[in-house]
Amino acid sequence: MTKKHWFLLETEQQYNEAVARYEAIKYATAGEDHQEKLLLVHLIANYEEKNWDLPEVDPVEMIKIRMEDFGYKASDLAAVYGDKGTVSKVLNYKQPLSLTMIRKFSELLRLPAASLVKEYDLIH
Repeated sequence: MTKKHWFLLETEQQYNEAVARYEAIKYATAGEDHQEKLLLVHLIANYEEKNWDLPEVDPVEMIKIRMEDFGYKASDLAAVYGDKGTVSKVLNYKQPLSLTMIRKFSELLRLPAASLVKEYDLIH
Protein backbone atom coordinates (compact mmCIF):
# COMPACT_ATOMS: atom_id res chain seq x y z
CA MET A 1 0.00 0.00 0.00
CA THR A 2 1.30 3.43 -0.90
CA LYS A 3 1.79 5.75 2.06
CA LYS A 4 -0.57 8.73 1.98
CA HIS A 5 1.05 12.15 2.20
CA TRP A 6 -1.09 14.55 4.21
CA PHE A 7 -1.43 18.25 3.52
CA LEU A 8 -3.72 20.92 4.94
CA LEU A 9 -7.32 19.79 4.56
CA GLU A 10 -9.15 22.08 2.17
CA THR A 11 -12.21 20.08 1.10
CA GLU A 12 -14.85 18.06 2.88
CA GLN A 13 -13.68 14.98 0.97
CA GLN A 14 -10.11 15.44 2.27
CA TYR A 15 -11.53 15.97 5.76
CA ASN A 16 -13.61 12.77 5.54
CA GLU A 17 -10.56 10.81 4.33
CA ALA A 18 -8.50 12.16 7.23
CA VAL A 19 -11.20 11.26 9.77
CA ALA A 20 -11.54 7.76 8.31
CA ARG A 21 -7.77 7.25 8.48
CA TYR A 22 -7.67 8.59 12.03
CA GLU A 23 -10.42 6.15 13.04
CA ALA A 24 -8.35 3.31 11.55
CA ILE A 25 -5.18 4.19 13.50
CA LYS A 26 -6.47 5.97 16.61
CA TYR A 27 -5.15 3.29 18.96
CA ALA A 28 -1.60 3.32 17.55
CA THR A 29 0.91 4.03 20.31
CA ALA A 30 4.24 3.89 18.47
CA GLY A 31 5.89 4.10 15.08
CA GLU A 32 4.75 5.72 11.86
CA ASP A 33 1.03 5.12 12.51
CA HIS A 34 1.32 6.94 15.83
CA GLN A 35 3.10 9.88 14.19
CA GLU A 36 0.50 9.96 11.42
CA LYS A 37 -2.27 9.91 14.05
CA LEU A 38 -0.76 12.94 15.81
CA LEU A 39 -0.52 14.82 12.51
CA LEU A 40 -4.12 13.95 11.61
CA VAL A 41 -5.38 15.27 14.94
CA HIS A 42 -3.89 18.68 14.09
CA LEU A 43 -5.10 18.66 10.49
CA ILE A 44 -8.64 17.65 11.48
CA ALA A 45 -8.80 20.21 14.32
CA ASN A 46 -7.51 22.94 12.00
CA TYR A 47 -10.13 22.13 9.36
CA GLU A 48 -12.95 22.01 11.94
CA GLU A 49 -11.88 25.30 13.51
CA LYS A 50 -11.81 27.06 10.14
CA ASN A 51 -14.96 25.51 8.66
CA TRP A 52 -17.32 24.72 11.48
CA ASP A 53 -19.08 27.59 13.12
CA LEU A 54 -19.89 26.12 16.51
CA PRO A 55 -22.71 28.00 18.22
CA GLU A 56 -22.09 29.88 21.46
CA VAL A 57 -24.04 27.62 23.80
CA ASP A 58 -23.29 25.98 27.12
CA PRO A 59 -21.50 22.61 27.12
CA VAL A 60 -24.64 20.57 27.84
CA GLU A 61 -26.52 22.21 24.95
CA MET A 62 -23.47 21.59 22.72
CA ILE A 63 -23.57 17.90 23.67
CA LYS A 64 -27.30 17.73 22.90
CA ILE A 65 -26.79 19.38 19.49
CA ARG A 66 -24.03 16.91 18.57
CA MET A 67 -26.09 13.96 19.85
CA GLU A 68 -28.82 15.05 17.44
CA ASP A 69 -26.26 15.50 14.62
CA PHE A 70 -25.04 11.91 15.06
CA GLY A 71 -28.39 10.39 16.01
CA TYR A 72 -27.17 9.44 19.50
CA LYS A 73 -29.31 8.92 22.57
CA ALA A 74 -28.36 9.28 26.23
CA SER A 75 -27.77 5.51 26.29
CA ASP A 76 -25.01 5.93 23.67
CA LEU A 77 -23.25 8.42 25.94
CA ALA A 78 -23.76 6.11 28.90
CA ALA A 79 -22.20 3.24 26.93
CA VAL A 80 -19.05 5.33 26.48
CA TYR A 81 -19.02 6.78 30.00
CA GLY A 82 -20.37 3.75 31.85
CA ASP A 83 -23.04 5.29 34.08
CA LYS A 84 -26.51 6.09 32.71
CA GLY A 85 -27.65 7.85 35.90
CA THR A 86 -24.77 10.32 35.86
CA VAL A 87 -25.23 11.03 32.15
CA SER A 88 -28.91 11.73 32.78
CA LYS A 89 -28.08 14.13 35.64
CA VAL A 90 -25.58 15.99 33.43
CA LEU A 91 -28.01 16.28 30.50
CA ASN A 92 -30.65 17.64 32.90
CA TYR A 93 -28.27 20.22 34.43
CA LYS A 94 -28.31 18.47 37.82
CA GLN A 95 -24.59 17.57 37.86
CA PRO A 96 -21.55 19.14 36.17
CA LEU A 97 -19.47 17.38 33.53
CA SER A 98 -16.48 15.53 34.96
CA LEU A 99 -13.05 15.62 33.33
CA THR A 100 -13.50 11.98 32.27
CA MET A 101 -16.85 12.81 30.65
CA ILE A 102 -15.32 15.79 28.83
CA ARG A 103 -12.56 13.59 27.42
CA LYS A 104 -14.88 10.77 26.35
CA PHE A 105 -17.67 12.98 24.97
CA SER A 106 -15.16 15.18 23.15
CA GLU A 107 -13.92 12.13 21.24
CA LEU A 108 -17.33 10.52 20.72
CA LEU A 109 -19.04 13.72 19.57
CA ARG A 110 -15.98 15.15 17.77
CA LEU A 111 -16.10 18.32 19.82
CA PRO A 112 -13.09 20.32 20.96
CA ALA A 113 -12.65 19.70 24.69
CA ALA A 114 -12.39 23.48 25.13
CA SER A 115 -16.07 23.80 24.16
CA LEU A 116 -17.02 21.44 27.00
CA VAL A 117 -15.08 23.06 29.85
CA LYS A 118 -16.95 26.38 29.84
CA GLU A 119 -18.82 27.19 33.03
CA TYR A 120 -22.59 26.84 33.07
CA ASP A 121 -25.37 26.98 35.64
CA LEU A 122 -26.87 23.89 37.21
CA ILE A 123 -30.52 23.54 38.19
CA HIS A 124 -30.94 22.86 41.90
